[in-house]
Amino acid sequence: MPTDRHGLILFAHGARDPRWAIPFEAVAARVRALRPGVPVRLAYLEFIAPDLPGAGAELAAAGCTHIEVVPMFLGAGGHVRKDLPNLLDAVRAAHPGLQVRLHTAVGEIEGVMAAMAEAAVATLADAP
Repeated sequence: MPTDRHGLILFAHGARDPRWAIPFEAVAARVRALRPGVPVRLAYLEFIAPDLPGAGAELAAAGCTHIEVVPMFLGAGGHVRKDLPNLLDAVRAAHPGLQVRLHTAVGEIEGVMAAMAEAAVATLADAP
């Protein structure tokens, strides 16, 4: 009897400057440290590899039966509402039986909004 194995994809936009990805790589490293048994991949919409179908293929090849996809966007704009569902459909079509679940854009999660507000307020520490 096969066991369920979950993987995680952190999906970000991508940029021409590879330094742009450094914070996302740091988040992925933190997730791996918190959940060492869970395969974690970054995937990008453009400019940086892997793309979402590539990351999905890596996780499927690693034996994942379920993939959780977290958009690393501040809000659910056109990329999250339109582009991402099409990419998820491509992953599902390429890997029948793989369960792929899309989660809320990270910037719309209450704890993330609170952390951003705290970071903004921290810049005022020396303000009159």
